[in-house]
Amino acid sequence: HIGRPGCGPFSLTGQPNAMGGREVGGLANQLACHMGFDPADIARLGRFWGSERIAQTPGLMAVELFEAIGRGEVKAVWVMGTNPAVSLPDSDAVRQALARCELVMVSDITAQTDTAGFAHIRFPALGWGEKNGTVTNSERRISRQRPFLPAPGEARPDWWIVAQMARRLGFGEAFGWQHPHEIFCEHAALSGFENDGARAFDISALATLTREAYDALAPVQWPVTVKQPQGTPRLLETGAGWRGGRLNMVAVSPALPQARPDARYPLWLNTGRIRDQWHTMTRTGRVARLMQHQPLPLVAMHPDDAARYDVREGDLVEVSSTQGFMVGWAAPDDAQAPGALFAPMHWNAQFASYGRVNTLVVPVCCPHSGQPESKQTAVRLQKRRTGWQGELFCRDMPPLAPDLLWWCQALNGCLHFTLAGNESPQRWLREMAASESWQLQYAQGEGFFHLLAWRDGALMLAFYSAARRPAVQREAIAAAFVAPPADAAARHALLAGKSAQYAPAKGRAICSCFGVDENAIRAAIRAGCDSPGKLGAALRCGTNCGSCIPELKALLAQTASLPEAANQTGGGEGVALEFREEFLARQAGREIGR
Repeated sequence: HIGRPGCGPFSLTGQPNAMGGREVGGLANQLACHMGFDPADIARLGRFWGSERIAQTPGLMAVELFEAIGRGEVKAVWVMGTNPAVSLPDSDAVRQALARCELVMVSDITAQTDTAGFAHIRFPALGWGEKNGTVTNSERRISRQRPFLPAPGEARPDWWIVAQMARRLGFGEAFGWQHPHEIFCEHAALSGFENDGARAFDISALATLTREAYDALAPVQWPVTVKQPQGTPRLLETGAGWRGGRLNMVAVSPALPQARPDARYPLWLNTGRIRDQWHTMTRTGRVARLMQHQPLPLVAMHPDDAARYDVREGDLVEVSSTQGFMVGWAAPDDAQAPGALFAPMHWNAQFASYGRVNTLVVPVCCPHSGQPESKQTAVRLQKRRTGWQGELFCRDMPPLAPDLLWWCQALNGCLHFTLAGNESPQRWLREMAASESWQLQYAQGEGFFHLLAWRDGALMLAFYSAARRPAVQREAIAAAFVAPPADAAARHALLAGKSAQYAPAKGRAICSCFGVDENAIRAAIRAGCDSPGKLGAALRCGTNCGSCIPELKALLAQTASLPEAANQTGGGEGVALEFREEFLARQAGREIGR
C-alpha cells in the first residue's frame, strides 16, 4: 500500500514539528539529515563539516540520561524547552539527579518551572510566535515560520544562544551564523551531500536560496532536488527510488508491561492529556480561561472501584506506587474499565502540592525506542481524609502552612487556591493577617469558616472553608479584588461567597472559546435547542475550535434524563453537583485531548 492515496510510511505525530526535529538529528540515536551511526554516515558527516570529532555512538535517551546524571556520570546538562522534572517517569528521581548535577542550564520562555528551579544558568528563549525559521509537518511539508510578535526583553532564538555558547568555548568559526537563512542552507546542503537517493530526506535544491527567496519560501514537500525542484507530493509512488523501492519489514515480538498489578498494587494507572492543557502547564496553566474546564487534577475510576474503596465523587484520594504518590479528586466514571484509573499528566509543583502523576510511573522503557511505560503503572488507591476543604483568593502568593494540600488555579483578578487540611485554618489565617496589619471580617459556625481581609478599603484576601469543598461564586469574588463592594450589603454577600446582584449560578465551563458554562447550555436545551448546531446558534458554543462538541452531544443526551432540580447548581448540594456535572462528558473531552 506504500505510495498509494491515503497510505504512507510516516506516523501521525502529536507535535507540529516532530518531523522537523528528526530531520535535524533531534534524537539521541540520530545524526543530522536522517543519518545514523554506521561508519559511512559518521565519516560522511565529518567530511562535510571538516571535523574529525564526530560522535561515534548514539547518545543517552531521556530516561537513561537522567539515570546517568543521578549516578554522577554526566556532570552538565542543558534542558531546552522541556520540563523533565515533571514529564519524565519516576520524576522524584529526576529531581534528585538535577539537584546533584554540577551544572544545569535551562532555556525556556517561562522563568518559573519545576526544572528551572534546579538551574544554575537560565537562558530566556523565544516562543513559537516569536521564532523565525522552518517547520516540517507529518506529510513532509516544510513551511516557513515567520514571527508575528517581537522578542520580549532579553529573549533570543535558540540557535543564537547555542552559537554564543560555542563561541565562548572557542568554536566561533563553526558557529558563525548571523541569520536562520544561513543555518537552513547549510542543513539543505548536508541533506544532499553524497546522497544520490540513498536517503529519502534530500532538500539540496534549496541549499542555494538567497535571503529573499528564503523569506518568501512557499510550503514544499521533500525530497526537493535538482530533478524534483517543486518537491515530491507522493513518495515511492512509482515503487522505485529510496531503498530501491523496497520496504524493510521488521518482525517484532510484543512484550507485556513490566509494572503489572499485584496484591499490594492491584490497580492499573493510565496517564494522559485533557482537553485544554498542554504538557506540563508551563503556559496553559496560567491562562484563566483554559483552567475553567477542568481546574483540578482528577482521578477517574469505575463506580465499582469507587464503591470498593468507599470513595464518592469529589473525595480526595491518594494514588501510590512503588515510586511515590499523588493526590487528586475522585471522579467515578462508567467509561473507565474496572480495575483501571486515569489521571492527567499536566499538574506540577507550580500548581499543586502533590499533583505530579509521573512521580508514580516506573522508569521501564522500550529497549528500542526508549519510550517509557507511562500508560500503565501498578498503583493502589485510598481515600485521603481531611478535616476541612477551602477556597482561598489573594493578591500575592501566601505563606501556605506546610501541612496543607493545595492546588493553584489561574483566575482573572487574583490568585486562587483550593486547599485541604486537618489543622484548623483560623490560626494560620489570623497570624498572616496580623503580620500584614489587615482588617478582618469573618463568619463562622458549625462546619464552616469564612474570612475577608481588607487594607484601606481594598480586598486583600478571601477565604471560605467547610467539611467539603465549598460552593462559592469564584468570578464574583475575583471581581471584588478589582472593584471592592460598594456597600455593607455587598460586603456581606462577598463574605458569604456570593455576588450582591442576583445572577443564575454558573456551572462548569464547557466552551472555553466563548466562556459558555454548563448551566447555560442545559437551559438552552430545555428551551428547545436539541442539536449542537442549535446550541451554537443560540450561545456560540462549539462554533470556533469545536473541541467542546463531544461534550455538547453528551449534555444533549443526558440533560433530558436528569430531574429538574439536578439541572441547577449553587445550592446546598453545590459541591456534589459541581463534581458530578464536571464529568458528565469527561470521556469525550479526554479523547479530544489525546
